[in-house]
Formats: sequence, structure tokens, C-alpha cells
Amino acid sequence: MNQMGRHVWAYTLFTLPTLLIFAIFFMYPMLMSLRYGFTEWNGISPATFNGLDNFVAAFHDPYFWIAVRNNMYFIGFSIGIQIPVIVAIALLVSRLKRWIRMYKALIFLPTILSTAVVGVLWEFIYHPQAGLLNQVLEAVGLSSWQHAWLADGATAMLAILITNAWQWMGFYVVLVVSAIYAIPKHLVEAAQMDGAGGIRQAWSIILPLLRPVIMVMMLLSITGGMKAMDIVVVMTGGNPYGITEVMASYMIKKAYRIGEYGYANSIAVLILLFTAMLTSVFGWFTRNQEEVRL
Repeated sequence: MNQMGRHVWAYTLFTLPTLLIFAIFFMYPMLMSLRYGFTEWNGISPATFNGLDNFVAAFHDPYFWIAVRNNMYFIGFSIGIQIPVIVAIALLVSRLKRWIRMYKALIFLPTILSTAVVGVLWEFIYHPQAGLLNQVLEAVGLSSWQHAWLADGATAMLAILITNAWQWMGFYVVLVVSAIYAIPKHLVEAAQMDGAGGIRQAWSIILPLLRPVIMVMMLLSITGGMKAMDIVVVMTGGNPYGITEVMASYMIKKAYRIGEYGYANSIAVLILLFTAMLTSVFGWFTRNQEEVRL
């Protein structure tokens, strides 16, 4: 501590650039967004303070609530479907003895692609005439299942969710596989000596030890689902008829297409508040679970 006290100016000098970058590119935009969220502003004329009118308008805007619902779809799909599939794939991959690096590289490949590339690629897959999905359905005699997947409100959101899951699944699979490799081998060997099969080992030993990693994935799913935007913008732009809109894409549409910058900033504030609320509830839930386990 005495050594640190003598070099306080050195620590300040090294941390000051980071603090300045944080203040300029995070704190200042956030404060400006909060300020303009309480104004009526078209991005050109001087902003006019209008109190809570933007927030009241948002809570009465049906398209805003469609966007909120779609963000919840992202979170629910990630936690309820994507994470169980990720854990299952990771358990299978961790048992492979040969070509393990090749399998991990192939699984991780979609993650290194940009969202624009992923979105365009899956747009071709979902194409109603030339798309791979409809071509496969026709080849296996299921022509009646062919569909305009991104143009139908009944399937467009599901198509986006599957695409988003495909893009990010590899990252989480590699993360879980690494956690599985970190489990002490003597625990698994002891279970094998007691006659536990592969499924029993996974359920009773591996999954409980993977709980911290699964909690991290769930938290990332919540924050990622709340800030989802780019895949929607690339694939559908919120269409058809705003059915696939998420809060961030709706915010951009209000700002840059309609010119309601004040309203768009209020949506940005609501995204921040909703995200903070969900992560706080998740943190409270996980803490209570830990206390129960102890």
C-alpha cells in the first residue's frame, strides 16, 4: 500500500486516457440521450422540452410493445432453446477423441463472420424461390411446407432467431467445452468406477459444475437480447409491417427515417432501464439460488 501511495500520480497518468475515452464515448452520449429523451427534437431545430410526453407516447405505442415483445423472444429463445442445445453439443464435442480442433474450428466459424454476412447468407437460405431451405423441402417431398419465411409474420421472427442462434452458438460451445475440460478428471473417473453411464455423469457431475458458465451464458443472453438490432436490420429491416422490429431497430427507424430524434432518445433510455431491470432481477434470482444451495 505504501508503494502504491508513492506512485499515485503514475497510476493516474496511466488511467486518465481510459477514463477520458470512457467519458467521451460512453458517459457523454448517455447523458445527452437522457437529456434529449425529454425533448421534442427533429435533429435540426432547437430541442423543445416536453417532459414525459415521449415516454407516455412510447407506452401507448403498439409498435413499441411489439419491439419489446421481440426482444423478449430473443431472450427466451436464447435461454430456453439455444443454451440447452449448446450444452448438449458441448458434451458431445468434449467426448470426441480425434479431430477435436477441426470440429471446434468448424463450430466457431459462424462467430467470426460479420452479422451482415450472416444475414445475407441466411436471406438466401430463406429465399422463397431459390432458397436452400425450400429446395431441400421440395427434394424430400415436402413441397407443401415451402414458405416465404421472411415475408410472413408467422415465421419471420422465428427465422431471425434461428439465424442469430446459429451465428453465436459456436462461441458458447467453445466456452462450455473449455469449462468441461477444466473439470477434475478424478471426479469423472470416480463416477465411472461407481458404474455411472455417460448420461448419468453428465447430469450428476458435469452439469452442476457447469452452473457458473451457464449463469454467465444466461446473463449474456439477456443483455444480448436487449441490444439485438443488426441481424434484424440486415434480414428484414423490421418488416413485414413492423412485426420483426426490436427496440433498437425501432429507435433507429424513428430517428433516421421519421426524424423523431427526441422520441428515439426516449426509447434508448427505456432500453437502458429495461436492461438494468432484467439484469438486476437475474442477479437477485441467482443470489437467492446460491443462498438456498448453501
